[in-house]
Amino acid sequence: MRHLDKLKGTHEIGLKTDAGGYTGRECPECGRYFKLVFATGIAEVVPCHCPYCGHVADQDEFATEDQVAYVESVLMQRVEKALAEDLNDWAAQFNRRQRDSLIQLEVESSVPISPLQDYSEKELETCLVCESCSLQYAVYGVFAYCPDCGKHNSLQILEANLDLIAKMLSLVEQAEDEQTAQRLTENALEDCVAVFDGFGREVCRIHTALSKNAESFEKIRFQNLRGARKNLEQCFGIDLKAGAKGDWDRVVALFQKRHLYSHKMGVVDEEYVRKSGDTTAIPGRKAVVRESEVRFLLPVIESMAQHLFTEMSKLENHKFPQESQNGG
Repeated sequence: MRHLDKLKGTHEIGLKTDAGGYTGRECPECGRYFKLVFATGIAEVVPCHCPYCGHVADQDEFATEDQVAYVESVLMQRVEKALAEDLNDWAAQFNRRQRDSLIQLEVESSVPISPLQDYSEKELETCLVCESCSLQYAVYGVFAYCPDCGKHNSLQILEANLDLIAKMLSLVEQAEDEQTAQRLTENALEDCVAVFDGFGREVCRIHTALSKNAESFEKIRFQNLRGARKNLEQCFGIDLKAGAKGDWDRVVALFQKRHLYSHKMGVVDEEYVRKSGDTTAIPGRKAVVRESEVRFLLPVIESMAQHLFTEMSKLENHKFPQESQNGG
């Protein structure tokens, strides 16, 4: 059948994209969904990294169920159309031969054509651009491995959030009254601690297999710097204080001040005085958060984060997904 033979040279079927040019992907290991823009990132063909669990495999293995159903329906339609053309040709030839026959027969051919299994890509929460390879990708949540180069984006996310906090602080001087300015400053301090806590927990999560006591990482809370330092030393042999640029005690005090605003409306208690070492604080009165304190804190948090990420990366026998699969 000459029309069916044409299918042997069929090119790869193009997958649909959403309005932003993103193509859906689904991890064969954890089953979670993400999207990427194929025209960005590494130019040559590389394995795909699951942004959630780090699983690495060929791109073909990350096709979604909807995409597979769509491709199968396209192929089925092509086969049916080719078969219909062949049958139509045969019927036409047969009917022509019957014109001079004593008994004339006429053949009609009809092949039903299956509909395409249409689909659309899902909406995701966060769109990202990898700092290392420029791949555009989208995920649920925030933290992720880059699907192309495999680099984890935890530092990138932390730095973006610290930049946002700095922009928030620029609004303090423009505040209409002192109360609004103070609230903006207090919120900026709380955001600093929350950003570092989220970063620290994520970095520990992706390195749990390296810990002698893998379950211990779950008790590390980076809102409590002294507790986090102790647990990091026990679990990973890393000293968080080394990344604080010699300002450890001052940073600890600011994290304690944030605790007051998160749990006690900013009112000083004896525990705060004892843990922070703030001799100017008076129990029963509100602690004052100054803009200069938050601006001081921003680069120190970034320094501690870079130190933690670097030390985690240097742990013995550790390889990131891109190093083990891509030779990076």
